[in-house]
Amino acid sequence: MTYKVAKMMITNGNYEYNDMLKKLDIFLLGNRITQEQYTELVGLLNAAA
Repeated sequence: MTYKVAKMMITNGNYEYNDMLKKLDIFLLGNRITQEQYTELVGLLNAAA
């Protein structure tokens, strides 16, 4: 669920880059998303930046 919401926010442009990156780090550390999901989401962030 966390992955889906984060991906939707990124694809819709509904975020601030540094805040979203920090959230993704926390989600990864808290095992809310996998390493593969983290890599994909950070890639989406960087592509949009």
